[in-house]
Parts: sequence; structure tokens; C-alpha cells
Amino acid sequence: MIRRPVLPAVLIVAALLVPAWPHGAAAQDAQAFIRHLGNEAIEVLGPGVPQEQRLARFRALFHADFDVPEIARFVLGRYWRIATPQERQEFMHLFQEYIVRAYSARLGQYSGEPFRVAGARQDGDETVVSSQIVEQGGQAVAIDWYVTETAAGYKITDVYVGGVSMAVTERDEFASVIQRSGGIAGLIAQLRQKLAAG
Repeated sequence: MIRRPVLPAVLIVAALLVPAWPHGAAAQDAQAFIRHLGNEAIEVLGPGVPQEQRLARFRALFHADFDVPEIARFVLGRYWRIATPQERQEFMHLFQEYIVRAYSARLGQYSGEPFRVAGARQDGDETVVSSQIVEQGGQAVAIDWYVTETAAGYKITDVYVGGVSMAVTERDEFASVIQRSGGIAGLIAQLRQKLAAG
């Protein structure tokens, strides 16, 4: 069976930063983007929000702020090239809902906890925004957001929680399922089954 992902929300896009923008300005804007997203996500996933409403609101955030098609292509890895158009379309649909449910549940554990942006650095064409969520016991959970500038605005390309990449974790897990189940159809079947089970 597919394991629940390592952490948030979560996941991932390949687009170029606008060349005319100074890197310092881009980093500042990326920090503001993540600061707003983090605070909004924690509020959306608060314990007082009904489950269906939490899913709907987090789904909207996910679609607005993550490059879902690029994430799906990345996590499917080399299998994307051999998938049929129908398999790609079905995987994309199931993957989006799988990530929304898994990560809304995981991020919900941090609802109400302080979220702060600690800084940013350039990594090639991406801006890495470092942040922390401080748990009730005082322990800080480090989250790095990989952000890129696209024609549609800032998009998240990957999320590292405690040094672990969300995108790479999903890719490795899905590759394992494909190998065990005999192909992409097996992965699609398991995703469909997991979503049906709630």
C-alpha cells in the first residue's frame, strides 16, 4: 500500500525566474509569498474548520500555489514517458486528490502553531525560502520551500521538511508501487482504492 507522505504540503514546478528581476527582490517577494501561504494554510486547516471545508479550502490553495502538472510529471519520473495519454490524465487527477488529502491531514497537526519565515537564498533559478513551525513543546520544525517565478506568479516546486524532499519521497514511493504492481496501471488502481477508502 502507499505510505502517507513524509510531510506537508506540500509539493514542485520547472519555470524560470524573470531575468530582469534582481535576485534580492525576487527573494523578498518569495518570502512574502510563503509567509502569506503558510499563515493561510495553518488557518484553513484549523481544528475548528469542518473536514469537508478544510479539504475544499486546502485544495484551492494547492491548485493556486503549486505547479501540479510539473509535480505529477516529476513524481512519476521515467514512467511518465511510457504512460499512455489516458494513464497520464487519470494519474494526474488521482494524484492531485491524494496529495490534497494526505497533506491537509498532516498540516492540520500544526494548525494554530506559530509559523515564521526565517530567510531565503538562491539555488539556481529557484528561491529557497526557509521557515519554521514552532510546536507546543517549543521544538521547531524546519520547512524549506522551493519557489520559482512563472507567468502565473510564484509557484512552489518542492517542499523539504527536516531536510527531506516531498517530491523525491513521492517519486521513490510511486516507483516502488509501480515495480511491485507490474506497471502504471497498478499504481493508478492503488491510488483509486486509497481515495475510495477515504
